[in-house]
Amino acid sequence: MTAAELEEGTATEPVDPDYPVTPVPRSARRGVVSISVVLIGFTVFAPTLMAGASIGAAFRFSEFLAVLLVGSLVLGAYVAAIGFLGARTGLTTVVMSRYTFGTAGSKLVSVLLGGTQIGWYGVAVGSIGQMTALAFGWESAWAPALVMIGVSALMMLTALYGYEGMYWVSLISTPLILVLAFWITALALGEVGGWRGLFDIAPTTSMTWAAAVTTVVGTFASAGTQAANWTRFAKRGRDAVIACGLGFVIGNGLMVFFGAVSALAFGEGDFTTLLLGMGMIGWGLFFLFGNLWKSNADAAYAFGVAGAELANARRKGPFIIGGVAIGTVLALLGVEGHIVGYLSLIGILIPPVGGVLIGDWIARWRGGQPALATLTEKVRWQALVPYVLGCVVAWVSNEYGIGIAPLNGIVVALVGAWVLGVRAGRR
Repeated sequence: MTAAELEEGTATEPVDPDYPVTPVPRSARRGVVSISVVLIGFTVFAPTLMAGASIGAAFRFSEFLAVLLVGSLVLGAYVAAIGFLGARTGLTTVVMSRYTFGTAGSKLVSVLLGGTQIGWYGVAVGSIGQMTALAFGWESAWAPALVMIGVSALMMLTALYGYEGMYWVSLISTPLILVLAFWITALALGEVGGWRGLFDIAPTTSMTWAAAVTTVVGTFASAGTQAANWTRFAKRGRDAVIACGLGFVIGNGLMVFFGAVSALAFGEGDFTTLLLGMGMIGWGLFFLFGNLWKSNADAAYAFGVAGAELANARRKGPFIIGGVAIGTVLALLGVEGHIVGYLSLIGILIPPVGGVLIGDWIARWRGGQPALATLTEKVRWQALVPYVLGCVVAWVSNEYGIGIAPLNGIVVALVGAWVLGVRAGRR
């Protein structure tokens, strides 16, 4: 029996209908279509075009396709496992971590996952401000700053509305960015003489193969680790896996692909500058805003539930508001200009968290989990040690180009947590 089934009939109804610190009851579960809509809307994310553009400018098209395939498969398999656990337990990732890291150790996970989502939030808000200034020719810093503050408030309100609000915004916003992406790709192909021309283009920048794969995984390593925040609403584990595949392999992969094709065709790795040079900044702004509205609402929701776990509060609202304030300040400071370095850092620090959760679940919880109220361990070194080892291995791999850094970190953390979890279970 899962934690959700154990607590569904006995827990009092939470104040927040999104159940930030309690299992989602069966009566509130959704089908695969609903979960897929939310996850695709989450991963069809305009700043991923920027990451794709930076990778595409550094490789020949054939090499880029190999990078994209490997990175997408690593990310998809990892996220599908996390999503499956979310559906089985009915819990967010940060609340699940109480079983693995301990009731106090889970606070580290909340800080890591919530903090990185605040950073992503700032990247998206900053992108809108930058493109708005370019579209209208603003030279003053105040005008784009006011735009950032205004759109940030709208995104915050959507997140406060919860799962239902994000579902409906996804239905509207996802087609907008896909229209922009297909449009730019068609123009790019026309620029180079079709697909054959893409294969003949020489790269204009440099990046190691390992760093490129790490960047692909890093685009949604943090968000993917929190996939359980949405898949916990799934009726079955299989539904969660399907939705994660559609969102994180196909949706995210397409966005990296579209960004790379544009960079190869036009020789520009900065996506905002690319749109300006193509004379598409106005349309780009329209589609970009529609997309980032949804994606940032998801990010705000993620750091809201992380904050609720951190404070053991039944309401996510205050933490959404606080995180939005911090993210907006980061946007005003120009955080979007450091996206590639930020993605590399995320690809090192975040995937080992999921590896530990998966390894510990396999070792100790496949048969079901006890109620959250029965947990007594404050900090579990059996989780912290594998996590640190996973981060160290990922960092060394990234620095010296040894394999795929995020995958190495996940495997080391997963195996370590499984071995120590089995030993703890026997005792």
